[in-house]
Amino acid sequence: MIQEFFLPALNEMDVGNVWFQQDGATAHTAQGSMAILRQHFPTRLISLRGDLQWPARSPDLAPCDFFLWGYLKSLVYNDRPRTLPHLKNNIRQAIANIPIDMLERVERNYRIRLTQCIENNGRHLSDIIFKTT
Repeated sequence: MIQEFFLPALNEMDVGNVWFQQDGATAHTAQGSMAILRQHFPTRLISLRGDLQWPARSPDLAPCDFFLWGYLKSLVYNDRPRTLPHLKNNIRQAIANIPIDMLERVERNYRIRLTQCIENNGRHLSDIIFKTT
């Protein structure tokens, strides 16, 4: 997926010096995956075993985990795809049809959460909520 879809799409965008962020799922941190990512994002890999350690259980710090994946999942599985090509097509269509204003709202909300984290000396919002209740 990274080599066949993500990297070619990223190259087409010509966005320059990009950081790559992922969670600590086993498939994401496998040696092969990490080797590809380190090659394409030297010193700019946020991951469980990356250049910048990924904080455990931190959906408040990741716009994709906080909102986007749930939204996409609801669209992708709406018609219950039964084949891999059908699933892939649904994923491509769902991503292509994300409204720009939705991405802008997600990004603004993300910045607010980051600011709150900084104001709380780097503690995650989930840590603050669960330790104070």
